[in-house]
Amino acid sequence: MIRQDCRGRGNSEGEFVKYLNEGQDGVDTIAWIEAQPWCDGRVLMNGVSYSAHVQTAAAALAPSGLAAMFMDSGGFSSAYEVGMRMGGAFELKQATWAFRHAVRSPAAAGDPVLASGLAALNVADWFHQTPWRQGSSPLSLAPDYEGYLLEQWAHENFDDYWAQPAIYARDSYDKFPDVPSFHISSWYDPYIASAIENFQQLGDRKSSPAYLLLGPWTHGKRCQSYAGDVDFGPAAYFDGNLAPSYLDFRADWMDEVLGRDTSAVQRAAVTYFLMGGGRGNATAHGRLDHGGRWEHAATWPPENAQRVTLYCSPDGGLIPEPVEQETSITYAFDPNDPVPTIGGQVTSGEPVMRGGAYNQVPSDEIFGASQPHLPLSARPDVLVFRTQPLQEQVGIAGEVTAEIFLSSSAKDTDLTIKLIDEYPPSHDFPQGFAMNLTEGILRVRYRNSFTKPELMEPHRVYRVTVSAPATANLFAAGHRIRLDVSSSNFPRFDVNSNTGGTIATDRIKIVAENTVHMSDAHPTSLSLDVLPD
Repeated sequence: MIRQDCRGRGNSEGEFVKYLNEGQDGVDTIAWIEAQPWCDGRVLMNGVSYSAHVQTAAAALAPSGLAAMFMDSGGFSSAYEVGMRMGGAFELKQATWAFRHAVRSPAAAGDPVLASGLAALNVADWFHQTPWRQGSSPLSLAPDYEGYLLEQWAHENFDDYWAQPAIYARDSYDKFPDVPSFHISSWYDPYIASAIENFQQLGDRKSSPAYLLLGPWTHGKRCQSYAGDVDFGPAAYFDGNLAPSYLDFRADWMDEVLGRDTSAVQRAAVTYFLMGGGRGNATAHGRLDHGGRWEHAATWPPENAQRVTLYCSPDGGLIPEPVEQETSITYAFDPNDPVPTIGGQVTSGEPVMRGGAYNQVPSDEIFGASQPHLPLSARPDVLVFRTQPLQEQVGIAGEVTAEIFLSSSAKDTDLTIKLIDEYPPSHDFPQGFAMNLTEGILRVRYRNSFTKPELMEPHRVYRVTVSAPATANLFAAGHRIRLDVSSSNFPRFDVNSNTGGTIATDRIKIVAENTVHMSDAHPTSLSLDVLPD
């Protein structure tokens, strides 16, 4: 097995520019391997995270020797929408990743002064002053890293930069070789939507089989049973449940696609972990015992799931029908006081954020949190809508969508959503536990198009659809299904200045008065894929 490093990294020559050179470099490597006397002409690609991104980048250029792809926690369908940006907002894990790798770069390894200068910086301090500028960032000592990061940040609209095959497989699926593919992701992985789209598109367009596996983990952490402060029980381990080990699983699948394994493997197209069903108490390590189990399906969302819509009411309810009378809730979104990120689909975010499931209550460890550490639901800029305590358990498996009817005093603002499994008070958690499941964001200027932004007319009502990546969860009887709506989730995403200007360079920030409307005419709602009882 051969693994290729990126140019400008490790012992490789050339300049490192994150993601953009991997397609042609990958094709060249496949061609070289294919030509070796020890190769039978078939090259199998595999890898996690960046090594999965490399696979879609190479496959988009139709390499002749590619025989199969095993993509774990990565592989861009559209980096503009998953992994680098979401809903038009910039994923700031790109900034923490760039800083950490600049510290480890060949330039730093060969220059003790540069290495000590980078080591002395506290990147978290810089997150109190965003956006960054050329020469005024924690990466100013590493101009190659600073250059590509600020370029990515500045490309706010979807344009030719984002349409490059290395980061936009969506436009190249027909060029992908017709080979078996396996796609793995997890509920607290930022690349889950990419894995699902790659699985769906290659499965539909190719004659070769495609498979999807979705676990309850954070990015690549498939050999532990917890994500953040929530434990999913012994069934959550990959090893011992899906195969004796992850390496065995991958080797068996590769033997299967190469025809070495003659046993008739009956493999479901989709294997996913349905979170929930645990005891709800604290484990020996203090985590919430949420539990879960593995399920199988022929499609994603599962073929037996039904789309159900719940409507928001002004008293904070999620109800079966929209309220009749026109009503609304207005909140002030201050970009200088954004809602802090607590867990979620985050990777490479240290030291300012980390992924996983957490009670949505700030603490001293949460970046941007301040005393008193009240629940996020207590903030005036967080709108909370919840069902009554469930009489029976409710299972969901699929994407999450909120349709919000918004007016604003500003020309532009953001809308964020977060789906939460709200536990009632218990002996171990006397104030309950608000467990985050999935979250999304939309910069409202992109409500109709990522290519052609449209600013708002102040106080006019707009219909805005905000999507969150897929999840699968069993809400127990007595729990509530909860939707949080706000306008920031920082430092996961950059913060909208509300001016209508370029967020990556805007030095002015204004407070936006955002109004969510609810009525028959303006049915603000939450839609979920609900599993049968």
